[in-house]
Amino acid sequence: MTFGKLPEIVLRTLKKLKVTEIFSSVQGESSHAGKRCAFVRLTGCNLRCSYCDTEYAFYGGTEMSIEEIVQTVENYDVPLVEITGGEPLMQKETPELAQALLDAGLTVMIETNGFYDVCVLPSEVIKIVDVKCPSCGEGESFKKINLERIDSKDELKFVIGTRDDYLWAKSFIETHAPICEVIFSPSWEECTPRELTEWVIEDRLPVRIGIQLHKIIWDKETRGV
Repeated sequence: MTFGKLPEIVLRTLKKLKVTEIFSSVQGESSHAGKRCAFVRLTGCNLRCSYCDTEYAFYGGTEMSIEEIVQTVENYDVPLVEITGGEPLMQKETPELAQALLDAGLTVMIETNGFYDVCVLPSEVIKIVDVKCPSCGEGESFKKINLERIDSKDELKFVIGTRDDYLWAKSFIETHAPICEVIFSPSWEECTPRELTEWVIEDRLPVRIGIQLHKIIWDKETRGV
């Protein structure tokens, strides 16, 4: 469908995305962990990581217009919002959704799996870009062009499942020297926070340890948190 030169508010009413859920919680996995945050979980993912805890977002979902999503988020009265998935950049309207949320005066984050070029996003969006480690089965998925697309406000996240994952991630950041915050997060029930922290301390790595805060506050199977 071609919309032509319709007013922006009309376009945001017509253009739709598949949404799994929208909810209010706290940031759990980034350097913003602990802050109140609204989440927009979009439907669909192109990867199948072994540790995935949101497989329910692979299929289904409800069609919502950009305007409906923004209004739902605004009802939570939270200044921070994260677009997540699944993989949010699978849907071509996601950059427009991000811009609409920015236009509403919100701080916007997006968590993306590193497969898609993040240059499509507005520059103000805080990009949390995964670099998949080998043990998850998707270790070749990261597009290195994204290293050129991020800046100091963004973050690279490595989910560490094994000692080999740790050494691989360590080599990656030593080779590429990313300019943004780097987060090493232990894969839930595969690598303990203590052993990952001790490895980082021993090697004096300039990274942040990220623990999935929401899984500590609530049961790990709880949805909508």
